[in-house]
Amino acid sequence: MKKNIGNTDKTIRIALAIALILLFTFNVVSGILGYVFLGMAIVMALTSFVSFCPLYTLFGINTCPAKKKK
Repeated sequence: MKKNIGNTDKTIRIALAIALILLFTFNVVSGILGYVFLGMAIVMALTSFVSFCPLYTLFGINTCPAKKKK
């Protein structure tokens, strides 16, 4: 797996995951929508920890900074 998620993208994903988990935990969002939010939070957290998003490869997106060649 080639990394395609940069540091800014990781930070945003983790912040959104925490927000979604908090919304579910404090019953702001409940029912099926709450479980959808919880699933999204888990996926965002996992993709940020491994620095790879499968959807980015499908759409050709890469937020990693380009490595300088010497």
